[in-house]
Amino acid sequence: MAKVFTEIDDKLREFIAGQSMFFVATAPSDGGRVNVSPKGYRDTFAVLGDHTVAYLDLFGSGAETIAHLRDNGRITVMFCSFTRTSRILRLFGTGRVVRPDSAEFDRLRPHFGLQHPGIRAVIVITVDRIADSCGYSVPYLELVDERPVLDAYHTRRTDDDFARRIGGDNAASIDGLPALEPDHPLPSSIER
Repeated sequence: MAKVFTEIDDKLREFIAGQSMFFVATAPSDGGRVNVSPKGYRDTFAVLGDHTVAYLDLFGSGAETIAHLRDNGRITVMFCSFTRTSRILRLFGTGRVVRPDSAEFDRLRPHFGLQHPGIRAVIVITVDRIADSCGYSVPYLELVDERPVLDAYHTRRTDDDFARRIGGDNAASIDGLPALEPDHPLPSSIER
């Protein structure tokens, strides 16, 4: 049965660390589209405290999460167990975007693998509700490996390519909400 937790304790941290992917859900305040994004790479998620988590945000085909967080901050992170032990864990909270040119990003960097060439930001989430559910209908899946395609794609991108993304499909959500600012740092400017 479902359970609500008062904090991200050691058992929940262990469960989170054992998952190969997670999902992020956000929505705009007024109408618009709900966004759900699958995320991979195990070194991109960190539990920072009993009520704080963060993930390394990589450039993608859009910037819905960033736009929605700028609009209202609401975010849910979901982990699903695909092994024999069924479980779904949801972390509900308020998120914010930490740009790579900030002092806070420098403080967060030890929590992540910074070798990813398409780093866009860190999303920090203050968690106000922690709940699990059974996951009885989630299929059994076996992890073959992490998919290296996104990193390989970003390796081939130039600063001009990323600048076009910042001013193009990453500048606003599909509903027109502002996302990345025009002066957002290029991945090449991030100290590795």
